[in-house]
Amino acid sequence: MIGIENRNGDSIMNEGKKLQEKDLYKPVQRYFSREGYDVYGEVKDCDMVAMKEDELAIIELKLTLSVDLLIQAAKRQRITEKVYVAIPKPKYRLNSKRWADKCHFIRRLELGLIVVSPSGKGLKADLIFHPTPFQTKKSRGQNKGKRAAILKEINGRSADFNIGGSNRTKIMTAYKENCIQIAGYLREYGPLSPKALIQMGTGDKTSSILTKNYYGWFHRIKRGTYCLSDMGIKEIIDYPELLDYYLKNKMNDDEIT
Repeated sequence: MIGIENRNGDSIMNEGKKLQEKDLYKPVQRYFSREGYDVYGEVKDCDMVAMKEDELAIIELKLTLSVDLLIQAAKRQRITEKVYVAIPKPKYRLNSKRWADKCHFIRRLELGLIVVSPSGKGLKADLIFHPTPFQTKKSRGQNKGKRAAILKEINGRSADFNIGGSNRTKIMTAYKENCIQIAGYLREYGPLSPKALIQMGTGDKTSSILTKNYYGWFHRIKRGTYCLSDMGIKEIIDYPELLDYYLKNKMNDDEIT
């Protein structure tokens, strides 16, 4: 298959021919030319350079947003602060979390981003964002809630029962630990009220845990009184370390009081 050029100089692909890196050049060149830059291709291993007075911009062209591309672009930052990566517009939605995460990573590297997409019978380049200094403090300030959630989860766990990087395995959360604690006390002391359990140290989520009964471990025998269900009796034996931990702590507290 042979490619032909339209009036803008874009290489128009015949059916069955894949886009090539060189096809990104013309639309990106037009974008920078409209912005008042003089544009040059293949200068000292850089795919493109653009000059406007004393301002130098470097643009790296790639068909995929890869680690190698980002490394290459980061190296160009030794030469100038204005470094862009130009890639074909992805097939998935630009308002997706997947795209937002990639944009965040590129911004974090203080790179600019340009996407090239079909326009009529040719290609056009659209600026997504310029390279700018990353506002670390601002970003952390916007994510205070996530930080608080992590700290809350850590404080709710008694120890580390999970293996980082595990997939398709049950994760021990602070919520589940709380359920195990309640189940352990019900097994040890018999039917109890939420108030009695809270006094034993199960926390202010006790009533909600018993009512929602997410794991099916609890059974209300009368208003305000709960015991372990058959499922609870069967399943909590899978957590001997946690059961021992909470029962020992309870006994120690009883001795102190």
